Amino acid sequence: MRGANGLQRKGCIVHSQPVVPNPATSAFGVPIARMTKLSDEDLMGELRQGRPDALPILFDRFYRLVLKVAMRILRDPGEAEDVMQEVFLEIFNKAAQFDPAKGSTKTWILQYAYHRSLSRRQYLAHRNFYDRRQITEREVSEFNSLDVSWRGLTFREWRPVIEQGLATLNEKQRKTLELACFQGLLLSEIAERTQESLPNVRHHYYRGLEGMRRFLQAQAGFEEQPRKFNREANDVES
Repeated sequence: MRGANGLQRKGCIVHSQPVVPNPATSAFGVPIARMTKLSDEDLMGELRQGRPDALPILFDRFYRLVLKVAMRILRDPGEAEDVMQEVFLEIFNKAAQFDPAKGSTKTWILQYAYHRSLSRRQYLAHRNFYDRRQITEREVSEFNSLDVSWRGLTFREWRPVIEQGLATLNEKQRKTLELACFQGLLLSEIAERTQESLPNVRHHYYRGLEGMRRFLQAQAGFEEQPRKFNREANDVES
């Protein structure tokens, strides 16, 4: 699929697709009304037992937050929606890896949201995406206004994990990521603000992204897929 700017969107490999449930009864004869009353962890248990009807309920509970995380990092509505869909398909495909003893469902889903958003950000940056698509403040405001306190899940609950990841980086990598991913600055703007050369800022940026991805990967036990980047592509410099 291609976005409005013609950039090829990354494909998502899905080993099996969820079954569309009957409005009243699941494919396994379980009343949907009963499933909506299950806890997040119980719904993950349903997925682990091969009952895909739990996925739409988890989606309804968490899609707002996943979308906002992706938007804050990617700063593009189309890309954020793609990542959101990818996250929930991955939750479905890898439900067997969820271990409630290691953390809650909400934390596990957020780890995927941040990890995939950072991965996508790096992919797009290597293809000069952010030189061609400048998001408007109105679009950012619309996504930031989404209700993210759904089911009691807020950014406050996730902040300590993000801070732990940033703490694993050196000061320049951490500052560069904060400016690029969370304030939306281009690398050239970061270079001007920090009085660093553009090559140095680029180095801090990509090393920081790799460090955060490794941290989140270790936290949730992700199976990272090999990714090839065009090292000759222009970065987010203008």
